[in-house]
This record gives sequence, structure tokens and C-alpha cells, in this order.
Amino acid sequence: MFLLGPRIRHRPLLIAWAIETARRISEAARGSQEPTPPDPDDLSALVVEHGESIYRVALSVVRDKALAEDVAQDTLVKAWLALPTFRGESSLKSWVLRIARNTAISTIRANRAIATDPFTLPDEETSVARSVERKVENREAMHDFVTALGELDDLSRSVVVLREIEGLSYDEIAGVLEVPLSTVKTRLMRARKRLGSALEEWAP
Repeated sequence: MFLLGPRIRHRPLLIAWAIETARRISEAARGSQEPTPPDPDDLSALVVEHGESIYRVALSVVRDKALAEDVAQDTLVKAWLALPTFRGESSLKSWVLRIARNTAISTIRANRAIATDPFTLPDEETSVARSVERKVENREAMHDFVTALGELDDLSRSVVVLREIEGLSYDEIAGVLEVPLSTVKTRLMRARKRLGSALEEWAP
């Protein structure tokens, strides 16, 4: 178990995982034609700074907690290895989350037999529910929010997670999802209407 989940409760274990993973990859690269991996500390930093966000985005796509943890782990390694190619044309967070979403989509395509039924509502104890619990004090409203979120299409659900939970700008969301800015605004507007009162307390 990767132990990422909705909140980093096992930070020492995650950092230990990052250090060990970086060490093994670095050792494997020695004596081969592969380029030298980035600083191992960078992987630990990605875990601490972006691990939770990566998990939430992954979960919004795959809708399965165990699979989302696998996606998060793959994303962290991919992002770490690709750090030398990061040009700063977007924020590091939006760049990492774009990798997370693309990895999640690829994982679904490769695991269609075990992917969660897209019409199955998420459990109320998923990370999305927990992450908004501090913003939605009324438990009934939180339940309504989670239920409505589960009924959104994949793209709209990702837009809501990136905007309302991760706090990305419209431009950043468009970059992460690789869709036009107008699509982001339209999907968010429609999603907010569907989510209704459960979103009122914390929608901009």
C-alpha cells in the first residue's frame, strides 16, 4: 500500500519510499545509456508538496482508491524523472497534475476490466469527501456534494476538483486538462449548478 491517501499521515514512510525509489532508479541508471536521474531529494519534495493533490486528481479520474494510489506513485516517479524538462511555462503544480491526469487516463485504458463502474457513486469516506469536510460543516450538505460530484462526467468532475479543491486558476486548469479555456468555464458553471447548495459555502 502506498499510504498516500487523502492526507499525508505517513510522511516518514512516504519520504523513505521516495529515498529508496530514487536510490534504486539511480543505481539502475549507472553503467547504462540512461541519463542520470535528478536529485533524490526532489522526489521527496514532490511527495510532500504535491502528493495529496496528485492523489485527489487521480481519484477523480479512476474513482478507485487503490488504483488512485498506484497512479499517484507512477505520477511521482514520472514527474521526478521529467523534472529536467520542466521549463517553467506553467506552475510546477499544474505541470505535475497534468502528468497525473494523463497517467490516470492511461491506467484506466490499461485496466478497463478492473476500473470502477463510472456510474457508481464514490464512497462518502473517499479523499474528496474528506478534503472538503473542513469547508462543508453540514454533514448532509457534504453527502449531497459527494453524491452530485459522482454524477458529473469525468471532465466536469476533474474541473471541479482542480478549481474548488486544488485552487488552480482557469488557465492552469485548461493546461492540465488540455482543453480550451471556454470549456473550463462552461463545465465549471454547469457543475456548480448541479452541485447546488453543497458548494455554496466555498464556491468563489
